[in-house]
Amino acid sequence: MQRRNFLKKTIQGAVLPSILGGLSVRAWAESPLLRALTGADNDHVLVLIQLAGGNDGLNTIIPLEFYGDYYRIRSNIAIPENRVLRLNNNLKSGLHPALTGMQQLYNEEKLCGIQAVGYPSPNGSHFRSMDIWLTGADTDQYLSTGWAGRYLNHQFPNYPIGFPNDLMPDPLALQIGSVLSPVFLSPTGFDALAIDESLNFYNLIDAIQDPTPNTPSGVELTYLRTVAKQTNKYADVIKAAAAKVTQQAPYPADNYLAAQLKAVARLVAGGLKTKIYMVSMGGFDTHAGQVNGGNPLTGNHSALLKQVSDAITAFMADLKFLNVSNRVLGMTFSEFGRRMQSNGSLGTDHGAAQPVFLFGEAVKQGILGKNPIIPGNTQAIDNVPMQYDFRSVYSTILRDWFCLPPDEVETVLLKNYQYLPVIKATACNMNIEELNALGDNLIINYPNPFVSGTTINFKSAGGHVLIQVFDTIGRKVATLADQPYAAGTYSIPFNGSALASGVYYARLQNGPLQQVRPMLKVR
Repeated sequence: MQRRNFLKKTIQGAVLPSILGGLSVRAWAESPLLRALTGADNDHVLVLIQLAGGNDGLNTIIPLEFYGDYYRIRSNIAIPENRVLRLNNNLKSGLHPALTGMQQLYNEEKLCGIQAVGYPSPNGSHFRSMDIWLTGADTDQYLSTGWAGRYLNHQFPNYPIGFPNDLMPDPLALQIGSVLSPVFLSPTGFDALAIDESLNFYNLIDAIQDPTPNTPSGVELTYLRTVAKQTNKYADVIKAAAAKVTQQAPYPADNYLAAQLKAVARLVAGGLKTKIYMVSMGGFDTHAGQVNGGNPLTGNHSALLKQVSDAITAFMADLKFLNVSNRVLGMTFSEFGRRMQSNGSLGTDHGAAQPVFLFGEAVKQGILGKNPIIPGNTQAIDNVPMQYDFRSVYSTILRDWFCLPPDEVETVLLKNYQYLPVIKATACNMNIEELNALGDNLIINYPNPFVSGTTINFKSAGGHVLIQVFDTIGRKVATLADQPYAAGTYSIPFNGSALASGVYYARLQNGPLQQVRPMLKVR
C-alpha cells in the first residue's frame, strides 16, 4: 500500500475513544471473512501481537547446535551458552534468558516457535515491510486491503446501516492502541464506528470523564462527547462486556503490552463475540545498544523481550483464571528480523526472516523448522534465509483455528500457501518433530560447489512443489518449480553462470514440508 493511500484511508476511518483504562480501542465492522469466522461453529479468538521495529531472531531463538558459528558472527552481543534457556524435548535450540515465562509456556506445551518466517525479496523499510505483513502482499505488489479485512463491505455494502443487530451485536475485530492498522482495511476503507481519541474520552467503562471547563470550548467539548456517544454504536456492548469482569489475575506494572492484553482478556471473558484482537509494542529497531557493553544479558533487547514474555505469561494465566484460556490463540510478529552479523554499535541492522511465536492451549509444542545455517564466510549484509512464508502462518490459522475450508482460505489470501501443522486437533495429525525429521535430505544439489551450473535433486511426497533460489540477502534469484508433482524423486538443472560467486540457498516447499539447502557458486 502506498503511504499516501494508507493515510487517505486512515483519515476516512473513525476512531473509538480511549475506553479501557486509557487504552484506545478500534472496532471494525463485519465482513464476509469475519462473518465466516463467527459462523465456524466455534468461539475461537485470535490475538495478534505486533512487535514494531524488527525483532532480532538469532538472539531470540538461539541456535545451540551451531553455537560456535553464532558466537563467531556476533561475539559482541552473543548470549553466553550457559545462560540460554533450554527447552523440553529440544536440544538444538534455546530461548533468550529474558524469556523465562515463554520458556515455561513452551515446557507446558502452550508455545510454538516457527523459524525464519519471511517472504521472497524482502524490503528493508519499516513501513513497507509491515504493510506487506498486514496486507499479505508480495514484495512488488501493493494491496489496498488487509488480509483480515479482504472482504469488508463485499457482502454488506450498506454498512454501517443496520449494524449492530441481533445476529451480530459486537464488533468482529478490535485493536487496542493508538494506530489504525491496515490489517483490517476493506475495499472501501475502514468500515468502522469510532470516536476520535483526541476527545480524551478516558475511562468510559467506569463512567469517568475529565471535567469540562466552564468556557465556550468546554461547551463544545461536551457537545462533541455527546455526539460521540450517540454515534459509537459499539461503546455500550464493549462497556457491558468489560463490566462483567470484576477480578483478574495480576499483570506486571509499567508494561504497556501487558495493559493491552489485560484489556483483551477482560473483553473475551466478558462475552464479546469479537474474533480478532490486535495489540502492539515498539522499540525493536535495535541498531545500537541492543546489549550493554560487557554484559549481553542486559540492554534494550533484553528489556523488550522481558516485557513481551511477562505480558504473554500474565495474559495466559489470566485467561485460565477467567476460564476462557481454551478460546484464545496468540501470535507474535515483527516486520522483519535482523542481519546475521552484529554491527560495531552493539546492535544489529535491518534483516529479513524472523521467528514467529504462537501460544495457547491449542498450540503444538515445538520449534518448527531448522536452525539457520551460518556460512563460514558470512558478510555484514547477509540475512537469515527464509524457511516459511508468513502467509503460510495466516493460512494455517484460518484453516485450523477458524475452520475455514481450504478453498476459502485461498480466496482470502489470494493464493495457495503452505499448510503448517502447529495447531492441535487438525486434519493433519503430524507433529512438529515428525515433520522436522521428514525434512532431512529432501533437496540437494550436485556439484556443490559449482562453477556455472548444478543439478538440484528433490523428493516430493506428492502434491504441490515450490523450489526457489535466494541469495544471502534474501532476494529471489529464480523459481525452478511451482506445480504439482507425484510422489518421487526429481532433478532440475540450475544455470547459475550469470551469478556472482558466493552462497545461495535452494528452498523446497512441499505441502507442510520445507527445507533450505546452501549452495556455493565459485569461479
